[in-house]
Amino acid sequence: MIKNIKKYLPGVCVAIGIAVVAKFLEWLMPIHFIGASVIALFIGMTINVFWKPKSLQAGLKFTSKKLLKFAIILLGASLSIGTILNVGKLSLTVMLFTLLTCFGGGYFVGKVLGLDWKLSNLISAGTGICGGSAIAAIAPVIDADDTQIAYAMSATFIFDMLMILLFPIMGNWLHLSDMAYGLWAGTAVNDTSSVVAAGYAFSEAAGDFATMVKLTRTLAIIPTVLIFTLINIRLKQKQNISCEDVMSTLNEKATPYEVNQLDHIHISSKMQVTEPKKTNFLSLFPWFIVGFVFLSIVNSFHLIPVSVSLFAKESSKFLMVAALAAIGMNTSYKDMKKSGVAPMIHGFVISLLVVIVAIAVEFAIGII
Repeated sequence: MIKNIKKYLPGVCVAIGIAVVAKFLEWLMPIHFIGASVIALFIGMTINVFWKPKSLQAGLKFTSKKLLKFAIILLGASLSIGTILNVGKLSLTVMLFTLLTCFGGGYFVGKVLGLDWKLSNLISAGTGICGGSAIAAIAPVIDADDTQIAYAMSATFIFDMLMILLFPIMGNWLHLSDMAYGLWAGTAVNDTSSVVAAGYAFSEAAGDFATMVKLTRTLAIIPTVLIFTLINIRLKQKQNISCEDVMSTLNEKATPYEVNQLDHIHISSKMQVTEPKKTNFLSLFPWFIVGFVFLSIVNSFHLIPVSVSLFAKESSKFLMVAALAAIGMNTSYKDMKKSGVAPMIHGFVISLLVVIVAIAVEFAIGII
């Protein structure tokens, strides 16, 4: 036990230290248009260029994987399904269309750009739900690597910066009411801090409504995570079945001697044939999601004291910042360059589509 603590402590401490700095820098800003999670990610990536001793690796991995999952569980204590009723059916209608745009449009855009399905859906989740929190929640479920997480965060963050500047200008140009603008900003802007910045830049009433819409939008994490859990499990099952088919075919065509040598045969440079194992659903299921959903349900019935819920929310946010600091330390700019500009184009196209769809739905249902 003590040996493990000594093994993990250096990396965990560095990640927490970066998180503290990131939170402080966020606090210093007069307008919170950049979240601490994004700041921590880029600080970690910058430090990685100049310094990353081996003694940090175990702790950084522990923070980016285990502590991230714990942060997601705590996040559930701050969510309430009842929030939906406070905002109303109008916001849910707009959100439904924007979510369909993100994941439906994101699928086709990702295909056209030749992106890996994990990176494509991380970008779509960050754009459609709540920026870094959604990316952080879905990443462990689909086994996304640190580079994919960093790239998804970057893609959603860059467009967020543009929206903070342009949304108040466009809102005034379109002569939107406080409610119409708040609904638009709350459904089309990605990160929570960016929604707050864009909302209150228009008016206090618009900022209040945009924040409520954003909280409701955050609830979409729950069904999205569960859906991607089932998708990933299904893909792993297909992978095992595929390996089993290859083994069966080779055994039918091979001589007795070759059958004994099949364990040492490599199929292409990407796939090695091994004896397939039956897929165990329970072993594949991300059990931390159970804790997340359980706390969300408990909080919906007001069984968690408000003070505890607020503490859990703040703790969750801080641990996510620390986890993203660790992810940044595990990510190099060189690895990100290999993906090219395609992920950024993906983020730009999907974000632009969401902005257009959100305002179009408001027009269609008579809010504007």
